[in-house]
Amino acid sequence: MTLLPIPARTVTYSEHGGPEVLRIEQLEVAAPAADEVRVRVVACGLNPVDAKLRAGRSRMQLPLPVRVGREFSGTVEAMGAAVTEFALGQQVFGSIPQGCAAEHLVAPAAVMAAVPNGLRLEQAAGLSLAGQTAWDALESQHLEHGATIVVSAAAGGVGGILAQLAVARGMRVIGTASPANHDWLRSRRVEPVAYGEGLAARLAALAPEGITAVFDQSGAETIEAALELGVPVERINTIAADASVYGVRAGGRGPVHPPTLDALAALVVAGTIDLPIEAAYPLDEVRAAFEHLERGHLRGKIVLSVAA
Repeated sequence: MTLLPIPARTVTYSEHGGPEVLRIEQLEVAAPAADEVRVRVVACGLNPVDAKLRAGRSRMQLPLPVRVGREFSGTVEAMGAAVTEFALGQQVFGSIPQGCAAEHLVAPAAVMAAVPNGLRLEQAAGLSLAGQTAWDALESQHLEHGATIVVSAAAGGVGGILAQLAVARGMRVIGTASPANHDWLRSRRVEPVAYGEGLAARLAALAPEGITAVFDQSGAETIEAALELGVPVERINTIAADASVYGVRAGGRGPVHPPTLDALAALVVAGTIDLPIEAAYPLDEVRAAFEHLERGHLRGKIVLSVAA
């Protein structure tokens, strides 16, 4: 049977700006190529990078117009002839550079994994980009059991996953967060600390023996505190600031790796990683979803609920 393109309501923008530039358009989604899968999207995870891209504040830029959204979960509805690892109707999740905030998408089979029993699709939608970024950042430092690390925005998407991965690997984790999220961090065996003026002094009091590595998801404040405490620049990873300004490591995500997605999903199902959903918005309320995302102080992820 020949597969044909199909229409899909899709969140887009054609100019940079605030949430008001977002539009929902009826756009065509191509038939899958031989190694691709077409997915009926159930949920799309939103990330701070989505807001930075839309506002024109990201070092990475996509050519306009842009289809919004970089991580998804949904159901396989069509496959190319070379795809053998999935079945029609199977639940999958993954990440692509744009176009996840839509009713349907097409993506290579190589950038997605199966959703295991016990993982809710809303959680799966928020796991692939944030989880792969957290996994890659932690792996890049080759840390040992017993290392003392600092994770900023430790209740957020990337920070929350990274902090819990590190705890599971036997590290001592200190995490910055707003006071409302401190009890949640403690419940995940992360030692909370308030951000803001005096951060370096508070970190020094918590870890007088020194800090092994710092993972930044919030920007200059964390990096400057780490440098003040003498953390080597090669032990400071950032995904929120221009690493070249400080001479530290840029921590961004590498290619999507399905075995990593499988491992992350298994850790969520087992309860080792808690991935809260701060809020879920219908596709028609995408502007409100971005406003919530950009207020910050999140616990977990903001997602768009695209289909039931």
